Amino acid sequence: MKDINKQTTSRNITIGDIAKELGLSKTTISRAISGKGRISAETKRKVQEYIQLHNYKPNVIAKGLAQSRTYNVGVILPADANLVEVPFFQSCLLGVCEAAAGLDYDVVVTTVTEDDITLLKRLIDNQKVDGVVLTRSLVNDLPAAYLKETGIPFVLIGSSEDEEVIQIDSNHTAGCCELTAILLKSGCNRIALLAGNQNFVVNRSRYEGYRKAFRDMEQDMDNEIVFLDRNNNVLIQQAVNAILAKGADGIICSDDFICSKVLTQLEERNVAVPDMVKVASFYNSSLLENHNPPITAIQINAKDLGITAGKKLIGMISGEKIEQKSLVDYEIALKKSTS
Repeated sequence: MKDINKQTTSRNITIGDIAKELGLSKTTISRAISGKGRISAETKRKVQEYIQLHNYKPNVIAKGLAQSRTYNVGVILPADANLVEVPFFQSCLLGVCEAAAGLDYDVVVTTVTEDDITLLKRLIDNQKVDGVVLTRSLVNDLPAAYLKETGIPFVLIGSSEDEEVIQIDSNHTAGCCELTAILLKSGCNRIALLAGNQNFVVNRSRYEGYRKAFRDMEQDMDNEIVFLDRNNNVLIQQAVNAILAKGADGIICSDDFICSKVLTQLEERNVAVPDMVKVASFYNSSLLENHNPPITAIQINAKDLGITAGKKLIGMISGEKIEQKSLVDYEIALKKSTS
């Protein structure tokens, strides 16, 4: 046997080289590295000492073939997201990439819409990934249903009523309840709500938080100033007109996009915030950061959601038992728009 103390750069070493140096078979070397299969403790020790001495790292492709893994995870982004939503999904993606890189995984990105999962199916059919992160939860969730059917590990950034789905989310209901309660306690008696697409679970959760605050404080909620599925400028403008006509003294928006449009409508009508009406958002982003007065909003770290999702998914792939739901903390940033 050759002198194993002789240093060799790790990039030049293969399993075949190690087998030749130690006078063992390639199968034995593979078993010693993976920890699988029956080999003696002495042989395993000898192999481990050799690979540590030479800083050997298994080739990812070879390692993947040996373990039937690609060492890729998929991140599925909504192709029909509007431009304002894109930064949230980008931050989630960055978080997954950071978590994956730290665990020797790479990330493959593709897109779906509410009713078209063709690209997701291609990713799975071609065995490109070991698991998937879904970045949006739907009431009628076609991507999640398909992934459950295939049996591939996946996690959802968001919430679902399906208790078999691993979920990573912020506690939207609790956060929105807390923010609504703050406005109620501040003296607002008629707080309007403008919310987005109710097929998105996050919007339903935020709506439930708004309703819960009224129940908890035993105050009446006026359904005539609750406007759901406000997905475009025309619908938002109509809602603002109705809200002002009905004498609302507070407006809560379910997200930053709706809030920015509401603020524009109020400015055009010379309605001063917060002197004439208080305004808050159930989600904050850079879209609101330069507004004067600053806008009270719920802060959620989308990158942390992605990091948590990436770690949980790779844990699942490795056979770890993962809790069904993980919640990432939120913060309420109280600003002048509600003072």
